[in-house]
Amino acid sequence: MDEELQRTEGLRNRHGFRRNVAFALVGVFAASVLLSTFVLPTFKIYGQSMSPTLNEGDIVAATKSASYSRGDLVAFSYNNKVLTKRVIGCPGDWVDIDSNGNVSINGEMIDEPYLQAGAKSLGQCDISLPYQVPEDTYFVMGDKRSVSVDSRLTQVGCIPRDQIVGKLALRVWPLGSFGVVGSL
Repeated sequence: MDEELQRTEGLRNRHGFRRNVAFALVGVFAASVLLSTFVLPTFKIYGQSMSPTLNEGDIVAATKSASYSRGDLVAFSYNNKVLTKRVIGCPGDWVDIDSNGNVSINGEMIDEPYLQAGAKSLGQCDISLPYQVPEDTYFVMGDKRSVSVDSRLTQVGCIPRDQIVGKLALRVWPLGSFGVVGSL
């Protein structure tokens, strides 16, 4: 009789342990989904428009923000995709780009140390320059200007604040490049 009691008690203990492990795994999964959706959304980089700052295949995390500054890297919704670009002009700014690809904001040429030598380019541009950034929108450009589809094209235009998913904060993959990503 004692053997049978020990056996059934052992089965109950194993069942309780399994149930606790299952609940813990469900809790961790739920917390990670909530964290990645609402607090620190993550994105995979597709294309070369942000090279060399970000490369195709990189995985980055963003943080929610109420405002964005010139130089910030942002992720935004466009055409059912999430794109990443750099904020060049803020609401009310006058953006001008000369034929050599030099960018001026409000009449002053900006320093762009994140661009590779020779990367400046007018690229594809069908807007009239100089261009004033409308209120509650941001003028964004890729770091590889010759291939970037960005605010220089009317099909993309300036990005409304409510379409910006967040400011890129951390590169999480590849592990060898793990670290902070941000404005300059």
